[in-house]
Amino acid sequence: MPATHPGLMRFLLPALLALCCAGPARAGHVLVDAGHGPEQPGATGASGRAEYLYNRDLAAALARALAALGDRTTRIEGIGADIPSARRAAGAPEADLLVSIHHDSAQARFLAAGRQSEFAGYSIFVSALNARPGRSLACALGIGERLRSAGERPSGYHAEPVEGENHPFIDRRLGVHRYDDLAVLRNAPMPAVLVEAGVIINPEEELRLGRPETIARLARAIAQGAHACLGNHRHQEPDLGATPGRF
Repeated sequence: MPATHPGLMRFLLPALLALCCAGPARAGHVLVDAGHGPEQPGATGASGRAEYLYNRDLAAALARALAALGDRTTRIEGIGADIPSARRAAGAPEADLLVSIHHDSAQARFLAAGRQSEFAGYSIFVSALNARPGRSLACALGIGERLRSAGERPSGYHAEPVEGENHPFIDRRLGVHRYDDLAVLRNAPMPAVLVEAGVIINPEEELRLGRPETIARLARAIAQGAHACLGNHRHQEPDLGATPGRF
């Protein structure tokens, strides 16, 4: 599969040019969602530590990085009880962007075969059913660029044509996928992006993702991508929601 669907470029080019060539970004309001909670903690790391704890650490660092850029943030996280995915955006429905932070695992059949160490890297998801799919995609691409610049590399795992995956790439190089049915994205009234920061079932990657310097680097990259996207309102957004096949 090519890095980007050929027909997509004529819709993306104005957005990409504006993102790379715009002046200083204006401040925005970002809803930072630390995915999962104590009742449904998400994936389990190789060490046994729950995903939502990793999510909270990175989400807190992301909020600090956004604040350092001048952005306002609202944090959503399940501490005493879980918050359903479909209701997470209700914490700040007026926000300019929702960024949902997660950490990844792999399917049970691969883990049973001892293949944990084969999976590594980040993934970014957007939904064509989101209220602002074009802006969601522009922000996802911006975040992917910053993560690549920070030395991170995307995982291709979620695009594999197997049951439970098969979420096609929008941009392979930047690790951006289409996943329409993710409730946190589909139900958000604002542009929304979900970032799987890395694969915690991989023992080496779990250690790396837990280090303060890695958390800070990831947070800065995600914050810079989101801030640059939100600061530029002059580009024409690709109308991907009306024609999902354009993904």
